[in-house]
Amino acid sequence: MTEHDRDLTALIGSRICHDLISPLGAIGNGVELLQMAGMTDSPEMALISESVTNANLRIRYFRISFGSAAGDQRVSENEIRSVLAPGVDGRKIEVDWQPTGDQPRGGVKLAFLALQCFETAMPWGGHIRVSCDDGHWQVLGEADKLKIDHDLWSLISTPDGSTDVPPAQVHFALMAPELARQGRIAGVTLADHSINVEF
Repeated sequence: MTEHDRDLTALIGSRICHDLISPLGAIGNGVELLQMAGMTDSPEMALISESVTNANLRIRYFRISFGSAAGDQRVSENEIRSVLAPGVDGRKIEVDWQPTGDQPRGGVKLAFLALQCFETAMPWGGHIRVSCDDGHWQVLGEADKLKIDHDLWSLISTPDGSTDVPPAQVHFALMAPELARQGRIAGVTLADHSINVEF
């Protein structure tokens, strides 16, 4: 493997998430011990507990989205569903994850990157369905109101280094390189109340 072939962005993502999971787990364990000691009715303790749980779920979500997805690694269905559980970290979007069983990490990574693109376009909430048929993935989102930046969405199928991508929308810029690494191409269809991405 040459330096050019390495996905350094994914390696950095994996490293950061790996290093953050341990201290978050330690904080969570400390909160549990305090709750066992009788500090369960404190609103401050409830806030800390909820925040640690949401941070753990978000880090696991980012680890799949931004981390390394080399070789034949797979992600368990239980891990996927727990990270996408309704209501976690204040998410207003309902995600219907239809694939059953463990899935190839590469496909799940692309699906999770796409989900973040959908989240950006659905600040007022909506519904997203993720399906996979014989290695062909489809992410379909529907909402009463969408916020679509056409320049960002075009990056998924047509990379453009001149497009200014804010840090909060980096997932749009990461889709095309990951698609290329996996030998895939994506089709994006934007409508007034729906977005469809297939790869």
